[in-house]
Amino acid sequence: MTLDAHVVVTRPAFTLDVPLSVAAGEVVALLGPNGAGKTTALRALAGLTPMSGGRITLRGTPLHPLPAEARPIGMVFQDYLLFPHLTALDNVAFGPRCQGVPKAEARRMAAALLDRVGLAAYAAAKPRRLSGGQAQRVALARALAVRPGLLLLDEPLAALDAHTRLEIRSQLRRHLADFDGATVLVTHDPLDAMVLADRLIVIEHGTVVQQGPPAEVARHPRTDYVARLVGLNLYRGVAGGTGVKVGEVLLHASEELDGPAFVAFPPAAVALYRSRPDGSPRNLWHARIEGIERHGDNVRVHLDGPLTAFADITPAAVADLDLTPGQRIWASVKATETHAYPA
Repeated sequence: MTLDAHVVVTRPAFTLDVPLSVAAGEVVALLGPNGAGKTTALRALAGLTPMSGGRITLRGTPLHPLPAEARPIGMVFQDYLLFPHLTALDNVAFGPRCQGVPKAEARRMAAALLDRVGLAAYAAAKPRRLSGGQAQRVALARALAVRPGLLLLDEPLAALDAHTRLEIRSQLRRHLADFDGATVLVTHDPLDAMVLADRLIVIEHGTVVQQGPPAEVARHPRTDYVARLVGLNLYRGVAGGTGVKVGEVLLHASEELDGPAFVAFPPAAVALYRSRPDGSPRNLWHARIEGIERHGDNVRVHLDGPLTAFADITPAAVADLDLTPGQRIWASVKATETHAYPA
């Protein structure tokens, strides 16, 4: 592994304890709710937040004893933090100059990096003349200019509008693919994580609760936070064959298991009925409508009862069923759309 770390930061009401390994050329995204410790972990890797314990080793060299300025790390901050009085070229050249590179050589390196991120024409522009997407690319070029072994990205797309974000996300993915060091990305956006990262590490309350390739995490969430992130209803129960007992409800799934299990299904798989449906579907429960809201092109119905669940249905279905908050309703989901896996 290029990066082999165990980050421990202890505060009066919070402890961050995160093991973290990243291979050369790999992009790892740290995901988690607000206050989980994502940015604290990133700042500890950079040397901006003191660690209470643990270690940070990069390419076999211990970094944790070193001050921030001595670590071979490039960082892109959420607000980019470009120097307002410097041109884009001099912002990028700043890091190499601090490392002792002669001015002419540093400016040549900076010009090459600006060309690489498509901003050669903006070399003389100061940050106030740059758009959000251009500023993000200058910040990335500045981080790469120090030839880091570790690249840290703190919510690098958060300051961009939706249209710019789409374009810059795809460009950033290409730039990261060309970087041969380790990359750690902090984001709250699951789409950024799924597109940019090779592996996800989910942090809740300062500890790792799940990690793996994006597709595996999306298919098999292990906490409510991850389930909400990837848009699934998730429950923990006890499996026996194809059935998983969740409280008083027996859910039948596509898989056969025995013992503690998770069971999950998408909100779009939930069907709603005003009266008990004929034929008694296998996965059926009586629920109360807790709330109704728009969700993209559909309507999301919040269900309370023996299973708390989300159901995504069309506006036409809401009208046909005459659904209102507080109403009692029957809910069901097909066994073929219900998936179980070991807890």
